[in-house]
Amino acid sequence: MFVLTAIQPLYVLSGLVIGFLVGMTGVGGGSLMTPLLILAFGVHPQAAVGTDLLYAAVTKSVGTLAHGKRGVIDWPAVGALAAGSVPATLLTLWWLHRLGSPSHDTSDIVRVALGVALLLTVPSVLFRPWLQKWSLGRGASIPPRMVRPLTIALGACLGVMVTISSVGAGAIGVTALMLLYPSFSTARIVGSDIAHAVPLTLIAGAGHWVMGDVRLPMLASLLCGSIPGILLGSACVNAVSDRIQRGILATVLLIVGARMV
Repeated sequence: MFVLTAIQPLYVLSGLVIGFLVGMTGVGGGSLMTPLLILAFGVHPQAAVGTDLLYAAVTKSVGTLAHGKRGVIDWPAVGALAAGSVPATLLTLWWLHRLGSPSHDTSDIVRVALGVALLLTVPSVLFRPWLQKWSLGRGASIPPRMVRPLTIALGACLGVMVTISSVGAGAIGVTALMLLYPSFSTARIVGSDIAHAVPLTLIAGAGHWVMGDVRLPMLASLLCGSIPGILLGSACVNAVSDRIQRGILATVLLIVGARMV
């Protein structure tokens, strides 16, 4: 009841806008939501990350159901990613707890990690079509026996990155999967990435919650706006050309990432 009575219209509006952009562009909400909460609303970096992780767990659970019904999730790939990300997430949570949460040192680490993750997201967004064409052109150049170990390693990297910054499971994960699985369709890659993000963000978010880094009223407000926002954005996918979308997003992420670092 407290959560419902503490709904903040400004957070609802922010959720609506970010949800719309996510629905229209497909870029992960963490790349947009977490910097907004920190820079525009002055939310503590750890609280912004923890809240955004649970926000992502809820929204991506809905996405997983939708993609699952369409049959575009490759569960062996999801399992390999989780085999790396779950242990890495738990170890990263333990490390953050040892550092102290909240603390000045941890906040600095979160800020820098977020900035680096955003800067890594820029080429993933800007050059994704060319990377996809290149991966398709080279065929199956990665030995089949190496695909699963590399996928597990990718999951471990995403586990650390997402747990600290809440960014990486979207654009970076999709781009890396394109290179590892060139025979997969875009829908299968996106569906598998979203399905893997559910346990990753849920475990990481729960860990931050235990450490006191989640604001439930803010989370409820963001979800109230983001769910209709994603639906609206999905209906406007073709309203703006893909090249313009990628250019604007890459510019925004570059500026914000440089500021965070």
